[in-house]
Amino acid sequence: MDEGLAELLYRVVMLMGEAARRRSEPNQRLSHSQLRLLGTLEEIQPATQHQLAEALTLSDPAISRSLRPLEAQGYVTISVDPAHRRRRLVTLTPTGQDAFLVEGKPLEEELRTALLQAGFPYDRYLAETHRLAALLTPAQPRRAATARQPNGAPEPDRAGRREQGEVESRSPAARPGAAEPG
Repeated sequence: MDEGLAELLYRVVMLMGEAARRRSEPNQRLSHSQLRLLGTLEEIQPATQHQLAEALTLSDPAISRSLRPLEAQGYVTISVDPAHRRRRLVTLTPTGQDAFLVEGKPLEEELRTALLQAGFPYDRYLAETHRLAALLTPAQPRRAATARQPNGAPEPDRAGRREQGEVESRSPAARPGAAEPG
């Protein structure tokens, strides 16, 4: 990947975040990061915590920490996914929706207006950025069942390393051709 482009895109994202933080008023209830999370959730809800983490390019533990205060303040609900009891589904509450519309949407529109007034081709840039993101997003192949080791870790891919029908032992000494311990 062209590191010049990657660095520049990263810098633009950081500058936009700084501009949003500078614009924040002292009485604003939500931080820029929280607004970003609520805005993303508005687009993809209901979402699992993992889907939200992927959409925001954050780790699962970071999303979990970020959601706690939002849930405590009544902006989101987190519930058990009935289809998979180990997953948690996150949805925006009406309070969260209102907060995003009052604090987040005006910020987005303010940025768009400022860029357009400066002669920046906002709509074209937005379309091209979506296109770039789509090109860089790997296709999600359907996952096959993964063989697991006794400790729960995925079994390493051994395709082509064993003869068909050969059973691999966990002990290197028990493998054909292995040296006897001395």
